[in-house]
Formats: sequence, C-alpha cells, structure tokens
Amino acid sequence: MIDLRSDTLTHPTQAMRDAMATAEVGDDVFQEDPTVKKLENLAAEKTGKEAALLVPSGTMGNLISVLSHCGRGDEILLGDRSHISLYEVGGVAALGGVHPRPLPNNSDGTIPIDLLEKGIRHTDIHSPPTRLICLENTHNFCQGTPLTPDYMTEVHDLAKKYGLKLHLDGARIFNAAVALKIPVAKLTEKVDSVMFCLSKGLSAPVGSLVCGSTEFIEKTRKMRKMVGGGMRQAGHLAAAGLIALNDLVSRLQNDHENAKTLASQISKIEGVELDETKVRTNIVFFKLTGMDGESFISQLEKKEIKILMTDKEEAIFRAVLHREISKEQVETVIKEFKSILTEQ
Repeated sequence: MIDLRSDTLTHPTQAMRDAMATAEVGDDVFQEDPTVKKLENLAAEKTGKEAALLVPSGTMGNLISVLSHCGRGDEILLGDRSHISLYEVGGVAALGGVHPRPLPNNSDGTIPIDLLEKGIRHTDIHSPPTRLICLENTHNFCQGTPLTPDYMTEVHDLAKKYGLKLHLDGARIFNAAVALKIPVAKLTEKVDSVMFCLSKGLSAPVGSLVCGSTEFIEKTRKMRKMVGGGMRQAGHLAAAGLIALNDLVSRLQNDHENAKTLASQISKIEGVELDETKVRTNIVFFKLTGMDGESFISQLEKKEIKILMTDKEEAIFRAVLHREISKEQVETVIKEFKSILTEQ
C-alpha cells in the first residue's frame, strides 16, 4: 500500500525501536526521567529557547500553550485555515474559555499584517481583550507553505507594539527550515512559544515539544498535568525523539523533492487543477474536475494507493510525502493517476 494520507503514518526506524527498548527512564511527572530531560534540552537548543516540555501530541501542545498565555475571556487571533481553528476540536474555547477570532489566511499561509492590526481589540466593555497571535509554519492547509523569517519579524513587531504574545504552531517547522535552508532557530527567535511534532515526517511514534522561556514552560507543565498529559517513564518515547532530531531532519529534503515531482507530473493531467509552483515542502493539494472524488478514491484503493479528500463538495485532495514513500512509489502514483483519469 502506498499511503499518502499524512506524514503521521511513518513508522519508527529500527534505530528508534532499539533506543526505545534500552532507554534510561524515570518518572517524568517528578522530572526524574533523564532521557526526557535530554530531549527537552535538545529541543530548546534547536529552537533557541530557554526550556522545553515533552507532550503526547501537537494538539495538546497548542492547547496548553494558549492556556498558559491567556485567561478565560481573553481572545486570540489566528488564521481561518489554521490547524488550531479547524482541527483541534475547539479546545481553546471548550477547555480554556479563550475566544478564537479567525482572520483570512492568504494562499501562502500568512495573515495580512493590516488585518491582524485591525483585529486587535482596544479596551472596550463589550470586547474580549486580545492577548495572543497564533501562526502556523509550515501552513498545512495552504499547500504546506513555509513562513519566512521576515514575515515572522513583522508579526512579532506588531505583537510587541500592542503588548501581545506570539505562539507558533510549528508542527512541521523542520520542513520549513529545510525548505528555506536556514536553522530552525531563525524561524522561532521572534516567537514567545513554539510547538513542533516528532511524529510526522520525523518518524517518531509519539510526541511533540513545546518550547519557550523557563517561566512559560513551568506554566505549561502545570497545564499539561491539568489536561491529563503527565507521563511517567516517558523516556521510552523520548529516546525515539532524540533520533528524530539528530538523524532524520536532513532527509526531509527527499520528501520535498518527491512532492515537487508528484505535483509537476499530475498538474499536466487533464481534470487536475494544481499550481505546482506553490509546492514548497512535502504537501500537495489539488482539485479534481475530471471525475467524482469518491470514485477516484475507490479506483486508487484498488491500485493499493490511499489519499485524503479534504473537501468532498469541491473534490479537493491532499497528498503528503514522507520517509516511507520512495521515488519509485511516486512514479507508480503518477502512472495510476494518469491511467484512472485518462480512462474517464
């Protein structure tokens, strides 16, 4: 099976499995797990922050970050196509009483600076106070586009002007850094907090990291406990994360190249709408006009290929390239796409 639904489908490498089996562990709620500490220190170093916290998932990482920055009745500004807005079950509102105010994302994942500034509430008895701006890098539902350091600086300067904090959903921040050919710290130096995932293209089985100041991480540690994220001998998971950060970042470029190959070839097929120039990392979105979306998925699965349809009405699909998709498999996908759509 060639599974393009997500890079979360990656399995741990053999080196990860070996490291997990032999990891030195302790009780992490007591902050006594040496392997977790090692991973958190490495994550802080990579992002240029003072401290870091291991959490089970990116959704939890974003949630406890927002809860640590905001109180009940506060407001956050975020993109209308952001993961926090669309795919995290409204947790910031349901669990934190924080009001999300979505603003339109550009096609490259940015939010126009003028709209951000207009969205900031001034003191008014009728309005929730704006406390936080949330960005996403790479931006999943904007073709996996990386946000640049210049844009991050613009948003930082705006936030500073109005006394706001800036959080980055950096689930795929290492993809962004590889695509832009810069260190991750250049993309995170202007944010107050950042979350990134180990369990996507970096292939660890579980885990994300929240990074920020020492004071902020102490707040998130308590929030993690509150929402049930305290873990015991978590070093078994952290061991895989260490290998992810040390050994698997550089190979992300392979996924980007495979994504560009896929995009360039299927964009030529009649019935596929896709601007291949917008594919910068490992995510490819396209619209199908040549046949019914459900039928397309059914035909692909007969060929042992899986793909995600993100919008049934518009027949929009997402393909995500990852460590377990080879160049040869990409060529197979291209061939089967052509075969199915040509027959139509």
